[in-house]
Amino acid sequence: MWEQIKLFFTNPILLAGLTSWFLAQFMKTVINLIYGKVHSFGELISLLVWRTGGLPSSHTALVTSVCTTVGFRNGITSDLFMISACFLMVTVRDAVGVRLSSGLQAQKMNELGRKLKEKGLIEEYKPVKEVNGHTPLEVAVGFLLGFFIGVAFSSL
Repeated sequence: MWEQIKLFFTNPILLAGLTSWFLAQFMKTVINLIYGKVHSFGELISLLVWRTGGLPSSHTALVTSVCTTVGFRNGITSDLFMISACFLMVTVRDAVGVRLSSGLQAQKMNELGRKLKEKGLIEEYKPVKEVNGHTPLEVAVGFLLGFFIGVAFSSL
């Protein structure tokens, strides 16, 4: 049993995925610190751990590194690689398309809600959550980061 637990935590696919996700979140945090967009310790931790959007895309980095590592370990014609490649395509499409669009819609809804409240047309206004999607550049950088981390963990 302990051998199975050890193999789980030393699996290159898991390590590549976690490393790429953490490194992407770390890079995103450093970029936000440089540009003065972090105003509290809580905001720093939130950005480092789970906040979405920004450069690079941590979702894309994670899924790309997993897909790359699976491809190296099992071959690019394996069923597992095909599944991970499809998962990668869905993730990238979601990051650039659906989440970006819904985030922009939420921003406009919040802007409208604030204006309506200022003009006294509504009494109470509770903003909707603005989900941050990604620009194509943010996804491309996440893809490259994930690919190179996947290659690195496949070579170890």
